[in-house]
Amino acid sequence: MGAAVAVQQEKFLRFGAVAELIGLSRSTIWRMEQEGKFPKRVQLGSKSVAWRLSDLNHWMSSR
Repeated sequence: MGAAVAVQQEKFLRFGAVAELIGLSRSTIWRMEQEGKFPKRVQLGSKSVAWRLSDLNHWMSSR
């Protein structure tokens, strides 16, 4: 039998969930992103963005 491979799917959070998790305002997150002090958002569609949960977890653990 072949070995079972567990594939973990990346989770993406929209701004509301990010703000609740991090506790920062939209303008603070935007400023920190521009300064390279916060994970970059990912373009999901023409008008939607989100952040990778793994990037946010890494950022929080490094603070």
